[in-house]
Amino acid sequence: MPETPILSTYLEPSHDSLAQQVEEFASREIEPRAAEQADYIPQAFDFLKRIAAEGLVRYVVPQAYGGVHPHLDIRSLCLIRQGLARHSALADTMFAMQGLGSCPITIAGNEAQKKRFLPPVARGEAVAAFALTEPEAGSDAAGLQTTARLEGNEYRLDGHKRFISNAGIAAFYVVFAKTDPAQGRKGISAIVVEKDRAGLTTRAQEVMAPHPIGELTFNNCRVPAENRLGAEGEGYSILLRTLESFRTTVGAAALGMGERGLIEATSYTQKRVQFGKTLSEFQGLRFGLAEMATELQAARLLVYQAAWSLDYARKTGIAGTGAAPSAERALILSSSMAKLYATEAAQRVIDRALQMHGGVGVLKGSVVERLYREIRALRVYEGTSEIQKEIIAHQLLKP
Repeated sequence: MPETPILSTYLEPSHDSLAQQVEEFASREIEPRAAEQADYIPQAFDFLKRIAAEGLVRYVVPQAYGGVHPHLDIRSLCLIRQGLARHSALADTMFAMQGLGSCPITIAGNEAQKKRFLPPVARGEAVAAFALTEPEAGSDAAGLQTTARLEGNEYRLDGHKRFISNAGIAAFYVVFAKTDPAQGRKGISAIVVEKDRAGLTTRAQEVMAPHPIGELTFNNCRVPAENRLGAEGEGYSILLRTLESFRTTVGAAALGMGERGLIEATSYTQKRVQFGKTLSEFQGLRFGLAEMATELQAARLLVYQAAWSLDYARKTGIAGTGAAPSAERALILSSSMAKLYATEAAQRVIDRALQMHGGVGVLKGSVVERLYREIRALRVYEGTSEIQKEIIAHQLLKP
């Protein structure tokens, strides 16, 4: 398998070593087990166990709580997701959700909350989940209807969530609910809900590619007030900061899938003979391969420029509370552009790869057929492509 080009402008030597480690690990431990199974939940747990044993899950939490870096290093997360997704979307999902589900705790949790929840996540012992989406609140996160009413020293949660990754298998969920419905987005709070809380029920949903996902129902579900992250009303800010970080990593996962599509297409066209010559000798297909490689390189640059910007902003303190509007605008633009372009480009690349395979490409179980189903969700979750365009335009049109 060809080496992934390392972008020395944005990556450091330690990142180079990490990329090599992930590729060797995924080739050895994930690829032989990547074939889909009817019951993929045991496979999901197996992947998480192997990824944790390799020490990769440690990258999703800060060093003080079992992690690798003092703060989340977005470039490392991107490299790990890119490498895992090249071999298995399910393996990538299990890694990514450990980060997405625990990031709000990293951002806004107090010391006791961090010590309680983050170390088990880093060890792969506790599966994390991020519970935002509802039947009437998808792209419009501010429109969520789940409520959390304070009664004494407990919150009473009532409502319904859907399309929640790791629903039914997570040890805890970071739930976004309205503690003051009259305040709109300013009334949203983030609360950690453990899986065994009375009043919480889950139901699995089936999607086109294996993915542990489902619905959550809260019916008089009582949670201690000490499980709230940050102050009441800070939930919307917490979810935006979380998505800003992990949105770029979605682009990296798409990049890995697109790279695998190009690898499969290049290999197949060199072997498949039609009309007395290999497909790779036909100019139209050669041009297609060239265009696919160029799109992936453009995506690669956007993703790692955005990841570098996020890491540099944290390191220098130019992002966050009190940051210059121009700096915040640049970070938002780069992460949304990376997510938008990489996911759309990977979809195009994989579609062309399947077309180059002809009938073989649509056979159930072929790599390109699997990629074709797996890539589709990335253009939807953590902000659809249309939402990314709206975010980009909004930033461009701001005074």
